[in-house]
Amino acid sequence: MRPLRYSINVTLDGCCDHRAILPDEELHRHAVENLEQADALLFGRVTYEMMEAAFRPPAPAGARPDWMEPFARTIDAAKKYVVSSTLDRVDWNAELVRGDLGEAVQQLKQEPGKGLLVGGVRLPLALAERGLIDEYEFVVHPRLAGHGPTLFAGLSKHVDLRLASRLQFGSGAVAMRYEPRR
Repeated sequence: MRPLRYSINVTLDGCCDHRAILPDEELHRHAVENLEQADALLFGRVTYEMMEAAFRPPAPAGARPDWMEPFARTIDAAKKYVVSSTLDRVDWNAELVRGDLGEAVQQLKQEPGKGLLVGGVRLPLALAERGLIDEYEFVVHPRLAGHGPTLFAGLSKHVDLRLASRLQFGSGAVAMRYEPRR
C-alpha cells in the first residue's frame, strides 16, 4: 500500500495562500525531493489549474528563474489525479477522479508504489476528515501574512499528530513532518 503524503507551505500566522510565501531555490529543491518520493500527485481542481498554469511547458522566456526549472520538469512529468465534479476533462498527464472520494483515494492507495502526494487546501481537509492522510508536512515560513486562507478550517474533529522529522532551511523556514497518532 502506498502512503498518502500532504505537503504545504504556511506562514507563522497560518496563511496558506501561495502568494504569501517567498519562493527560493532551496525550498524548490526540497519540493522536487518530495515529488520524487511519489508515483503520482493528487490535486483538487483549483490546485491542478494553478499548477498547470505555472508549470506546464512551454514557459514564456523569463517567466520563472532558472533554479525553478527542475521543479517545473518534475511536476510536468508526474502522473496526476484530479478530484473535481466541475471539470469535464483533464490532460497534462492527468486523470479525473470521480465518485466517492474515500473509496477512490483508498483504491489509489492500494496500488503498488512509492506514494501519493497531495497539495492544496480543500481536498486535504476532506481527506483528513476521512483519516486518509498518512503523513503531513508543514513548511512554516518566518512571515506574518495577516490574512487567510488557513489550513483545515472547519475540521470536525481533532487529528493528533506525532513529529517524525524536522528540517530547517537557510531562509528560516522549517519543514516539519508529522504522522497521525492512531
